[in-house]
Amino acid sequence: MDFSLSPEQNLIFDTAFEFGQKTIEPHALEWEDSFIPKDVLKEAGELGFSALYVDGKDGGSGLSRLDSILVFEALAMACPSVSSFISIHNMCAWMISRYGNSQVKDEFLAPMIKMDKICSYCLTEPNSGSDSAALQTSAEKTNDGFKLNGSKAFISGGNFSDFYLSMVRTGGIGPKGISAVLVKQGTKGLSFGKHEQKMGWKSQPTAEVIFADCSIPAKNLLGKEDEGFIYAMQGLDGGRLNTAAAALGGAQTSLNKAKQYMKERPAFGKKLRDFQGLQFKIADMEIAINASRTFLREAAWKLDNGSTDASIYCAMAKKFVTDHAFTVANDALQLLGGYGYLADYGIEKIVRDLRVHQILEGTNEIMQVMIARHFLR
Repeated sequence: MDFSLSPEQNLIFDTAFEFGQKTIEPHALEWEDSFIPKDVLKEAGELGFSALYVDGKDGGSGLSRLDSILVFEALAMACPSVSSFISIHNMCAWMISRYGNSQVKDEFLAPMIKMDKICSYCLTEPNSGSDSAALQTSAEKTNDGFKLNGSKAFISGGNFSDFYLSMVRTGGIGPKGISAVLVKQGTKGLSFGKHEQKMGWKSQPTAEVIFADCSIPAKNLLGKEDEGFIYAMQGLDGGRLNTAAAALGGAQTSLNKAKQYMKERPAFGKKLRDFQGLQFKIADMEIAINASRTFLREAAWKLDNGSTDASIYCAMAKKFVTDHAFTVANDALQLLGGYGYLADYGIEKIVRDLRVHQILEGTNEIMQVMIARHFLR
């Protein structure tokens, strides 16, 4: 394995970084009060960032998972929240490309390729978070398709997105009775809760998605009936890499800001960078960032190459990277002292944003359960 970047990969990273610094970073704090403008998301789509690892034959960029995490890391250096929102759309696009028939691809995937339409991923429910196989949203068969009843919680893009890729129960209890369906915004019986007030990720709307006798046609089924949980878990392998990459990008920006501050800030007759205790802190932060980046790229390489242990490496990388990324960002805030606590310096937002990366796409405690089961079997 060679994780040094090729010229093409450096170009991918640089393109995403430049877009982020020019188009996203100057407005990151502003969008916490108003949400990400859809025209900015369309600009990202025009650059190919909305269907990164969707097969080229379906109109996607056809990149590897390793290439794709470079984009999410680079975008997150401008704003982890925006990068993560785009990554969720990417996960949905890949699932539709991978499991959808030609009719589903024409109707749903085609307008998602350049983010003319936005898709949200709906798995978590009010009473089934970590235990996602216990979801209760029902899909009763009708003459024309399915009638949905239930709700989904903490949905990024709730009452903002155009499509909702939802896991619903079409069969008995457990994972084998779950199917994946697509629901369009405006469908009768589809409604939303209020936009949630959150600690971080404020630039992306989050709301409960509610189905009340919501009827959808049979053609909106993704893949085969009762196999949706398999699709959801395979989607999450990539999702865990993506959320780790976004955490890494945010942590890198925090570290960069802390190092610059230490070079400039005087204290007790010298600069902060001259204090050995603070030098040791920066050393530990650099080690954490670089170890995280290497681990993440190895996991992406395994997923690209179909390794039998790819899923467990995605889980390990997700936990390792998001834990260390949050610690690095929090340590960076501490190094800036009172200034780190101020919004103008940018680090407090990153700390708020990165906290949720330890929770979503499977909590880090669930990652530990998966890892332990794998290695103790």
